[in-house]
Amino acid sequence: MEPAAVREAYARVKERLDQLAAAVDSERLREIADEVLMVARLLAREPRLRRALADIGRPTLARTDLLRNLLAGKVGNETLALLTDLVSGRWAVPSELLNATERLGVDLLLAASERDGELADVEDELFRFGQIVEGNEQLALALGDPIVPVERRTELVRSLLEGKAKPTTVRLAELALTGFGGRSLLSSLTRLVELAAARRDASVAYVVTAVAPTEAEERTLADKLSQMYGRQVSLKVEVKPEVIGGMRVRIGSDLYDGTVQRRLADARAGLAR
Repeated sequence: MEPAAVREAYARVKERLDQLAAAVDSERLREIADEVLMVARLLAREPRLRRALADIGRPTLARTDLLRNLLAGKVGNETLALLTDLVSGRWAVPSELLNATERLGVDLLLAASERDGELADVEDELFRFGQIVEGNEQLALALGDPIVPVERRTELVRSLLEGKAKPTTVRLAELALTGFGGRSLLSSLTRLVELAAARRDASVAYVVTAVAPTEAEERTLADKLSQMYGRQVSLKVEVKPEVIGGMRVRIGSDLYDGTVQRRLADARAGLAR
């Protein structure tokens, strides 16, 4: 979970982002997202710059002036305003500023998909791509190997997804390759799924079952979980025959395991005692 100070600093930027998302079209939002992610890459490459912009020992005006001088003529006014809000925040360590800049770029891409009515599709496509990667050891190694140049791994992602997934899905999958927020590839994809759901004011429920549920069963489960948690719940179902029967559901840190596999494990543990 993010520290409270980080959430507070990002909340101010999120408010400006939401105002912007209501005022400009999806194409412009994607352009701004690209500019923000360009700056994120710069911060990742330049640790001294990252430290200077995040140093709360320096006056806020000095940090924002540094940012404006650096980006003058290179990004649009909307991008500069968003990034100025970010730099004005209080960041305990420079990596928090970098992570927040990446998060801002992601949220802009998700806002663009929301404007186009594609947000739920992007969420599902990212989840399915994560399943494909997790289920294919060779693919996971090829995409997650930091020794392989990111350009080659990006080409592989595009060959797998372009024409089959939304452009935003492809863009976010590419971002996951470099470790969104310092995470592994699979953890990055999971976090991106959850951010897409959060943009729809939904929580994600990861469901593991031996047999694929029917649409009616999925609706019933989603409704029950929504009542329990007081908000919309987006189901992400994974079929694993090895659980034998029953169902395992995880929402955040909450885990409900009613699988036969779990009951057998408990029984074996009991006999061993």
